[in-house]
Amino acid sequence: MTIRRRKSRQVKIGNVRIGGRAPVSIQSMITSDVRNVSGAIKEIEALKREGSDIVRMAVVNQEAARALREIKKRIKIPLVADIHFNWKLAVAAIDNGADAIRLNPGNITKIPEVQEVVRMAKRFRIPVRIGVNSGSLIRRRLVPNSVRQGASEAKSRASAMVQSALDYLKIFEKLNFREIIISLKSSDVLTTVYAYRLMARVCDYPFHLGVTAAGNALAGVVKSAIGIGALLADGLGDTIRVSLTGNSLEEVRVAKQILFSLGLQKEPFEIISCPTCSRCEIDLARIVEEVKKRLGTPTLTPTRCKGRLTRVRPIKVAIMGCAVNGPGEARDADVGLAGGKKRGIIFRKGKRIKEVKEETLVEELVKEIFKETRSTVCPPKL
Repeated sequence: MTIRRRKSRQVKIGNVRIGGRAPVSIQSMITSDVRNVSGAIKEIEALKREGSDIVRMAVVNQEAARALREIKKRIKIPLVADIHFNWKLAVAAIDNGADAIRLNPGNITKIPEVQEVVRMAKRFRIPVRIGVNSGSLIRRRLVPNSVRQGASEAKSRASAMVQSALDYLKIFEKLNFREIIISLKSSDVLTTVYAYRLMARVCDYPFHLGVTAAGNALAGVVKSAIGIGALLADGLGDTIRVSLTGNSLEEVRVAKQILFSLGLQKEPFEIISCPTCSRCEIDLARIVEEVKKRLGTPTLTPTRCKGRLTRVRPIKVAIMGCAVNGPGEARDADVGLAGGKKRGIIFRKGKRIKEVKEETLVEELVKEIFKETRSTVCPPKL
């Protein structure tokens, strides 16, 4: 199934296009104190290498705003300043080179102050994200008069979030400013999904998707995958951030997997492996992990390998544990492995190539995969 994406206005954060059916971009947020410039740069560069297209940083005081200028000199990735409570920090961040600003309608509420930020953004030609969080909604908006009696709590809160965004939008639009991105995040998955679906009916601004404060480890991954994935499958969403407690690199890894799973971003290798059962007589889990490590992260974008242009189709690799589905899946893949008793059969393009002992399966399988990369992608250095 092909996802038919909502066509929205297009804005740019640095050199990254958001909306207008541009590719869905990935964002993350550094956990480093930005006043530690070298530490912040180190984390930003790591996020970029992992696949983040845009990085956000908290600007908590004027010292942090000034540090932004030095950071911008030394990085090559768009930087968004995250602002809460103090509108003057937004002005300072813009003046120090931020590529975009995030404002929270729940804690920067005075119209004259918002207007000053909008004028500054307009002057420097950068976009503003109106970032509504359910946890910081003004209390009077929690149950708006428009909500029908008996409506679910999630729909009620979603309606309040949308109304908050619309009220803020009026300030921007009165100043003829439309370089806007909208986010409507809740820690509750259903509230998040309802809010974006409702907002999509009433505006054409691009959306930044996320389930806020999703948690850590498994719980955070599952909530993010369900919420963000459901909206992307609806065709909604132009840029995403997975919000996990802990390592910011893990946010990017999960975001990439969400996009890969929906076909919105192509990974270099599509690895299919069976869940294993008592019929499996090789250590399949170890083999899959070792193959992934050996493959690394080769480039998938059109590029040149030794002077010739490569294709961008991902390579399908099937690593199967037994004879039930193994030969069939392996034959359908570009390169495949069907396990047997302490050995396996390797297939390439549907043809049986060789039978290999378990201790050399990884080595032989990777060799066959890299033969395929010569006509598809550039392999990494091993």
